[in-house]
Amino acid sequence: MPEQGAAVITPKPSDGRVFETARRIRLGDVDPTGRCRLDAAVRHLQDVARDDSADSGLTEPMNWVVRRVMLEVQRAPAFQEWIHLATWCSGHGGRWAERRTEIRGEDGAHIEAATVWIFVDGETGAPKPLHEDFFDIYGTTAAARKVSARQTLRSGPPDDAESEPWPLRFTDLDLLGHVNNAAQWSPLEEARARVGAPTQGIRAELEHGVGIEPGDVTFHWHSVDGGVDSWLYTEAGLGSAGRIRPL
Repeated sequence: MPEQGAAVITPKPSDGRVFETARRIRLGDVDPTGRCRLDAAVRHLQDVARDDSADSGLTEPMNWVVRRVMLEVQRAPAFQEWIHLATWCSGHGGRWAERRTEIRGEDGAHIEAATVWIFVDGETGAPKPLHEDFFDIYGTTAAARKVSARQTLRSGPPDDAESEPWPLRFTDLDLLGHVNNAAQWSPLEEARARVGAPTQGIRAELEHGVGIEPGDVTFHWHSVDGGVDSWLYTEAGLGSAGRIRPL
């Protein structure tokens, strides 16, 4: 039985392909306190994943879309902090893979992340089987660990949830004409700020549903269990669902 993908933090492997890089937290990454926001942290995860795929020699390295992300934020990076990122494959299914990423900062930042990426056909967008060279490149760190791409945040907002229109900005859209994966964390950050949920010592999760395109979008949020839940709905259905809870 496959494990739930992007639900647990597995250890960093001692051998196999681990891609590493470093960068500095800049002004556009942080909130008014100087903390690296969740959407900015996820953008760094997305960038290092793309860099690894491109560097690996993998067939069709860009044909991946995010289904689910889970972050454990022990200590958020701060403005101007130099962070080191290490990423590797930690499991797979027939048409998807789980990627683990570790972020460590020179001033004590520490985030552990797991992401389920779906491998898709570049023309149709439909999921398709992983190429054989995927296992040649990432098989050692995946260690035959099977994970599912199931989503666990599908239930909608309760009757007493707050809601309002969520205006999309042109800068939210990416090359595919959809709201970028990282930009979809902005509503969860907004919900966190509105209810006063913590920013450190948290587990933050976000799952992607239908692609969010220009049009009417509704933002829902609800304070619960010392954290917050959020949802973005489009005319086509659930665009994304997020959750923050204390560790």
